[in-house]
Amino acid sequence: MLWTRWLVLLLCWGSASGERPADERDGTAAEARADSRRQRSPPPVEPLDFGFVPAAVYDTHAYYEPGPVGILFHMVHAFLYVIQPNSFPKDLIVKVIQQNMGGIKIDEWRKVLRGFDDRVHLLLLQLIHYEAGFLICATIGITFLVLTPIIGLCFCVCRCCENCGGEMHQRQRKNIDCQRGFFTASLVGTSIFIVLGVLIAYAANHNVSMQIKSTRRLINTNMRDLKTFANNTPAQIEYLTAQYTTAKNKVLSDLDNIGPLLGGRIHSQLEKEVVPSLDTALRMAGAMRETKEALENVSSSLEVLQEGTVKLQASLSGERASLSNTLSDPACTNGAVSHTCNAIRSTLSQLGINADFSTLPDVTRASENINTVLKTDLSNIVQKGYSSFNDTPNLVKEQTKNIVSVKGMLDKIGIEINSFSKMFPVESSLVNFTMFLNQGQKNIESYYPQVDQMDFYRWIGCVAVLCMLVLVLAFNILGLLCGTCGYDKQATPTTRGCLSNTGGNLLMAGVGFSFIFVWVLMAIVTTLFVVGGNVEKMMCEPLANRQLFKIIDTPFLVHPSKKNFLPGMLFQNPNIDLTLGNMYRDCYENNGLYHSLQLETMFNINSFLNRTVYNRDLAKVFESVQVDLQDITLLEQAGRDNLINFANSGIGNIDYEAYLAEGNKGVALVDLLSFSTDLEAQADQMPRGALENALKGHASSIRQIHRDQVVPMEQAMSTLTQSIKQLQRMSSDLPVKVTNILSAIDAAEYLITHNASHVVKRETKGYTESLSGYFKQYTQWVRNSLTSEVAQCKPISNIVDSMEIVACSFVIDSVNTFWFGLGGCCILLIPSIIFSTKLAKYYRRMDTEDVFEE
Repeated sequence: MLWTRWLVLLLCWGSASGERPADERDGTAAEARADSRRQRSPPPVEPLDFGFVPAAVYDTHAYYEPGPVGILFHMVHAFLYVIQPNSFPKDLIVKVIQQNMGGIKIDEWRKVLRGFDDRVHLLLLQLIHYEAGFLICATIGITFLVLTPIIGLCFCVCRCCENCGGEMHQRQRKNIDCQRGFFTASLVGTSIFIVLGVLIAYAANHNVSMQIKSTRRLINTNMRDLKTFANNTPAQIEYLTAQYTTAKNKVLSDLDNIGPLLGGRIHSQLEKEVVPSLDTALRMAGAMRETKEALENVSSSLEVLQEGTVKLQASLSGERASLSNTLSDPACTNGAVSHTCNAIRSTLSQLGINADFSTLPDVTRASENINTVLKTDLSNIVQKGYSSFNDTPNLVKEQTKNIVSVKGMLDKIGIEINSFSKMFPVESSLVNFTMFLNQGQKNIESYYPQVDQMDFYRWIGCVAVLCMLVLVLAFNILGLLCGTCGYDKQATPTTRGCLSNTGGNLLMAGVGFSFIFVWVLMAIVTTLFVVGGNVEKMMCEPLANRQLFKIIDTPFLVHPSKKNFLPGMLFQNPNIDLTLGNMYRDCYENNGLYHSLQLETMFNINSFLNRTVYNRDLAKVFESVQVDLQDITLLEQAGRDNLINFANSGIGNIDYEAYLAEGNKGVALVDLLSFSTDLEAQADQMPRGALENALKGHASSIRQIHRDQVVPMEQAMSTLTQSIKQLQRMSSDLPVKVTNILSAIDAAEYLITHNASHVVKRETKGYTESLSGYFKQYTQWVRNSLTSEVAQCKPISNIVDSMEIVACSFVIDSVNTFWFGLGGCCILLIPSIIFSTKLAKYYRRMDTEDVFEE
């Protein structure tokens, strides 16, 4: 049909936007690093958010729960399983179809039966074996159908000849009450079971009429779902087309930020080698300033120490002479005092200086050299190197101005996609499809009155059939009531009352109607059993377990040269690997019709993709991205000369050992505070007087000398020692350090200017792959959307399920339940006839009776 072809073309357009070339694969960009050559994956592509495809909401719920009547359905299914326990003869049916059994004529059938065609004969035997249960039951039913009228006729003739219970004479026996009770109970039980059979058959009959409304509901919802499918598909396709803008805008954004993105990637890879070398140079610039400060501290501290040494020497010499004069006092000649004076006199030699800073070499020359070195601002030069290297993004942006042409290509691709989608009259085709559905629904609805009328006639016919059984039941029940109520134990068989006699006659009337109706009922049961049972076993069960699909999907079923039936019918291409079972399963899972029909096998999607999203012109522009880092300079020549001059400044020639040796000595030969304390203690041992006061005065003077002269000198000595140690640490292997710094910078510059090409290529490739990755995400998203979200074909599986529900659950199950209940009644009419005939003789008035003489 026309709408079908346009729908296929529509979905094929979707596949053009959703597929990608088979030989194109997502890979990892693995390149060797500059130092260790280790493999490295490209940075992950940022995921894009394409939103959600407008979803279609379908109303059909193709599920049927029969309720209480389902118990009866299960009983019938169990009975049919007992009759036909064999599995579905899939292979047999396939062989029958392939043997073209339907085209065999009568003469050929005779040849088959005579053994001229062994293969067909074998198939017939297999078919007979499969249908053995139905054949046996049908044979029993036909036999029952044929024999029942004959037996009824013979029964009537026999009774007319006063046989078969027709003789109006009842012999008196002792157990006559037991026999009557047994026959009464048996007939009551049989009647109850017949009533159950009638109720089962009536419930099945009523269920069909009740489900007519559900059938209409299923038809309406399925039609509505098909309209929703047709109306929602164009919006879904339009949404897929519109989302190309998301990928395009992301690519344009990355192109506008190519400097920070690509340049940033290159910068981050090269900074592992470049930044450490510049950091060492910058640290060396700081070391230069620290060296200057240390040399200044050494010069100032040395000057303070030299001046302080002279002053301290003079002060201590004067104090020593004055203290010696005090100890020459005659008071020191006394026996007790003289010992203390002599002890003090023996310590006078300790009042002298220990360190001699006058002999230490001057650092003025080294300081002048450092000042000369610092006239060149190495920090500023290194910062220029940082700036030059950090300007990589701008450098990349300037060198990739030609990439702007991609914007026009992307707009052109979008126009081509929109133009391709407008090549097909999708909307008009779907409008025709919707009109077809509306017309089809009107046609179906026009049959509703006829269906209702036919269902009414069917219902009346089934009720009429059941009324035959109800009539027999009525006679049986009335006969039992009249006979039981009118029975008198005291009355003899010839004197029984009218009510009892009427009961017996009613029972015999029931027997008569049973013979009249039972063969008609059995004919109906046998016909419905053969038809309904086989439809259940050959159609409904295989449809429920999908075995029927496997038959249709059998390769080369209809023709030796046509592999698959479904694609041959839909697309005139039987070689497509499309099966009805897979299509139904995909639609049942609500996947897209594009995936369910495997439309990708019908069209060459690669040509469209190569011409649009994956076109060569766009790839060439991406591949033409070139980045040159030759203009990056990490350290100017002035900075190099500055480092060399610093290494040759002479700080390594300073006699650090001499400075440290003098710095480790004390300022004075003895701790003046301890000396003054001891002097006061010795003065306290002398008698009070002028000598004691004089000695305490000398102790105070020595303490004052320590406070005013020694403490400042100790502070200057500490500063000198720390500065000397700092200079010694800085000057240690200074030329080697400078050489290493220059070598590292040279290696980094060589890496940038010569060996960075592989880093640039790798990052450029990763950048371009990220750009193409956005299109890959778009095409992958389109393909996934076509598979699961666009044109979801749940209505197709719903139609199949609805047909199964209507045909099998509504009709066949009810028909089978009807003949099941009706057949049980027919079988039970046989014992009903027997028990009614036997029991009637106990209620009817006899013509003669046995007479006993006492």
